[in-house]
Amino acid sequence: MQNLIKENIKKTSNNSSRSIKKLLKQRSFVVAISLLLTGLGASITSISFKTGIYFINNWRLALLDQFPSIAVLPIFGAIGGALAGFLIKNIAPAAKGSGVCQIMGFLRHKKVPMNLRVGLVKLISGIIAIGSGFPLGPEGPSVQMGGSVAWQMAKWLKAPLAFRRVIVAAGGGAGIAAVFSAPLGGFVYAIEELLNSARPVVLLLVLITTFIADSSADIIQALGLDPNAGGFDFNLGFLIQKEYDPSVFFLPIDFLYLVLLGVIVGIIAELYSKYILLMQNLGKLWYKNRFVLKMSICGLILGTIYSFLPSTFHNLDKLQKIIAEQNISIEIALLTVLILFITTGLAASSGAPGGLFYPMLTLGGAIGLIMGSWVEIATGHAPSTYIFAGMGAFVAGCSRTPITAMFLAFALTKNLLIMKPVLISCIASFLIARAFNEESIYERQIQIELED
Repeated sequence: MQNLIKENIKKTSNNSSRSIKKLLKQRSFVVAISLLLTGLGASITSISFKTGIYFINNWRLALLDQFPSIAVLPIFGAIGGALAGFLIKNIAPAAKGSGVCQIMGFLRHKKVPMNLRVGLVKLISGIIAIGSGFPLGPEGPSVQMGGSVAWQMAKWLKAPLAFRRVIVAAGGGAGIAAVFSAPLGGFVYAIEELLNSARPVVLLLVLITTFIADSSADIIQALGLDPNAGGFDFNLGFLIQKEYDPSVFFLPIDFLYLVLLGVIVGIIAELYSKYILLMQNLGKLWYKNRFVLKMSICGLILGTIYSFLPSTFHNLDKLQKIIAEQNISIEIALLTVLILFITTGLAASSGAPGGLFYPMLTLGGAIGLIMGSWVEIATGHAPSTYIFAGMGAFVAGCSRTPITAMFLAFALTKNLLIMKPVLISCIASFLIARAFNEESIYERQIQIELED
């Protein structure tokens, strides 16, 4: 059965390639406008998403300065979960979950609603849920929002169905590009995970879309619509925007250490994937169709858990930053792995509109920090790239996309020297995790998240 599905996808890909080439000859203007609007739409929705989360999260943190965390976080989580759940259940049920599975399901010819209403509900509900304390990231919703915008643009322009599939995947990649300021990461993700295609015409369309999304996102940030602007200056033009600037040294002996890190992270990543899937199945079993109640209770539990933790855990952006900059003790790093492992599974079980890439990066970074410290104690040396290699390795182990993972870790530093050590750990993690199960966490989530 699986082979039959793959054969059908391959035949569809061949037909799509021919249809797109024909479309390029006959209606090149339609293609150009579709790519431009898709890239621009993906950047606007992604930046709006991050900005909305930023303001709600700051409001929540401001309240923590005035009231005890036990009085703020559980209430915020419960109300935020209920509001997000209400919007999804009553307006666009397809907006629940990570968003990646929805796009993958659509590209695998499943009946998944794709329109601006889904994208808009994903935007608003995701802002509310993540801003209220659900420990998830903006990248999954950005993939779905980018895909929804792409589908709508192609429909308005009356593009053929074969082209819509490609442009939806390109829109998903554009969402990744805009969120992480990683056009290559978004491009590779669309090809590696969403389309599984390497046909030149498809590569070209996806590449153009992701670069449009990344460039327009930088310009939008410069206009002041994003509090974290920095990729574009109207006087200087486009700039290299680095989130982190670590000292990178790569020695021959580091190869062995990085392979060891990848093996360990690959095992943990597969355990994490199985845990996420288990929690999602339990959530469906326990709450069935009571989606609003499930989201509200999940938000209450998450808020209660985080209210008993140090203030560092109240802001996951800050937590990732101090891990990447090594301004954290081993004890807090170990606690980070435990807490994020547990709570992201709980958040995913509720069907909350949020992605897993961001917590994966933080988890991988914390594991890399811990492993680096232990290796240094045992041998007197540890690679300086362990934290970012751990980030990439964890994403690679869960998503089965080692090249995408490498580019996402690279996008955080924009340091070319870091790509080689990160890729070593990514490939090792990918191979180990794949030995347990060939399918990525998202491929296994499709059946869970797309069922009513």
